[in-house]
Amino acid sequence: MEETRIFCTFCTKSPVPAVKTCLQCETSMCEEHLTAHNKIVDHILTEPTASFGHKKCSLHKKVLEYYCPQDAACLCASCCLVGEHRGHQVELLDEASEKKENLRKYLDELNPQKEEIQARVHNLQDHKRKIQETASDKRKNVSKIFMDIKKKLKMAEKKVISKVSRQEEKIVSQISHLIQKLEIQEDNMSRKMHHVEEMCGVTDPIRLLQESDITECSHGGEEDTRGDGGEVSSEEDLDEVLISLTLLRSMRDIVTNVTSELGVHVPDILLDVDTAHRWVTVSQDLKTATDLGVQQKRRKSSGRFVFNPQVLSRCSLSSGRHYWEVECSLIGRCDIGLCYPSIKRKGEESGIGYNDKSWGLALYDEEYEVWHNSDVETLSMTSTCLTLGVFLDYEAGRLSFYELCDPIRHLHTFTASFSEPLHVVFGVVDEASVTIRS
Repeated sequence: MEETRIFCTFCTKSPVPAVKTCLQCETSMCEEHLTAHNKIVDHILTEPTASFGHKKCSLHKKVLEYYCPQDAACLCASCCLVGEHRGHQVELLDEASEKKENLRKYLDELNPQKEEIQARVHNLQDHKRKIQETASDKRKNVSKIFMDIKKKLKMAEKKVISKVSRQEEKIVSQISHLIQKLEIQEDNMSRKMHHVEEMCGVTDPIRLLQESDITECSHGGEEDTRGDGGEVSSEEDLDEVLISLTLLRSMRDIVTNVTSELGVHVPDILLDVDTAHRWVTVSQDLKTATDLGVQQKRRKSSGRFVFNPQVLSRCSLSSGRHYWEVECSLIGRCDIGLCYPSIKRKGEESGIGYNDKSWGLALYDEEYEVWHNSDVETLSMTSTCLTLGVFLDYEAGRLSFYELCDPIRHLHTFTASFSEPLHVVFGVVDEASVTIRS
């Protein structure tokens, strides 16, 4: 009351705070005068106010008692009987107040939802910031790696060029030495020829007889000339194989260094013939599995698949981050994936993805499917190339498949808590083949 400074209209000697205001009388009253007022009339009372304009109808100057939901307007009794609101469904203002309470309750219900949305926005903003920070760090790391690659490429270039220059220097020196010897022999030969020409013009037989050893000496000198041959042997050519090997080793060392910095291991995957189904042919280098549709004669093995045309790798992966590439055939169905060594060898449950011990990607008729624990998901993308990359992060429980087109496309990622060593597993159907790329 003190804040509103609304006082009783009838307390003229000293101001007394009003407790209610009568809209019809347009007077404010204290407790005492309010009691007397209520005994005489039954008027509409409201909280103490000095403003009556918004409490009364501007047209009829009567107290607003009703609410028209159709026009969202407060009305007096005359508004309901005559004028543009006649015939409308109206409510008492008290009922509208009850709706206000319902709105307050609804608002109370919305507040937690708003707070939840705000929390999600905050989390997304945090995630966005972390992604930006991670991307920034990754860019710096990539730039550092490429700077290191450029440095190593420059060193490799100098090394190979130096190798070429040393070979050139050695061979050119040998050739120069041979040219020098041949030039000396040529000079000696010229002098002898000149002397022989002179002797051909001598008519004194005594002098000719005294120098009869000229031709013998000449024949002896020819032996030295034939000994050097005057030709360059194949051993004195540039060793292009040695130069190429030096270059290849330098490139290999650079790639090895990059994979080491990225913390990625490229395993040497070989297929285990003792696990191959009798319809699956394994190449001599143990890199390719093919379904020929013809049974192979193989010895009995407890690890051999007998229901599905599949084969496991020899090596297993039980820790670390690994990456390898495979190439699928145009025909048939190719399945690639990973599985525990405890996967069954018999029955439908032995198939890749038909159990909780294997995770697989299938390529068939240019479409991709991913399988695990008999759950299948058909990917929305179609195949654009037949070379696929597989990435395994054992500790993080991530198995990802990529299509190595340009640009590289992410196909699918499985997440799991791996509890056993993992073997690479291939499945081939309808004359399909899968090859591990070196």
